[in-house]
Amino acid sequence: MRNPSLYIFLIVLIVLDAWLLAHPNIVGKAGIFFFDYGAIETFPKALGTVSLVVVVAALMAWGIRQLSQPLCIGITIALLAGAIYYLFQSFTQYNTGIYKLTGAGFRAGAILLPGLVVLVLGESLLRRLR
Repeated sequence: MRNPSLYIFLIVLIVLDAWLLAHPNIVGKAGIFFFDYGAIETFPKALGTVSLVVVVAALMAWGIRQLSQPLCIGITIALLAGAIYYLFQSFTQYNTGIYKLTGAGFRAGAILLPGLVVLVLGESLLRRLR
């Protein structure tokens, strides 16, 4: 663990994202009830979901770093490009249509989740390039 401040920052962002996802406004709560988003109904469930996504991304990044450098860089760039696309897609989806009514906090949490994956994969790529 070279830079513990990155991990502390990541933990703070995970907790913040879980709290934002677990606290939508009244329209967002109706949508969560109607569409059965059970994974983010409460703060503990949202914390588990967000943590699981970030841990899986970190484990994938760690596993890929064990490969040869050209292969590692190629796979990480491909995954990072996919994560950036997902971040852009989430941003456009949650700022238009019915999702626009779910509250600024919920929208920020929904956009922050792919941002966390981009952060983990980007840090892994930078670590491998050094």
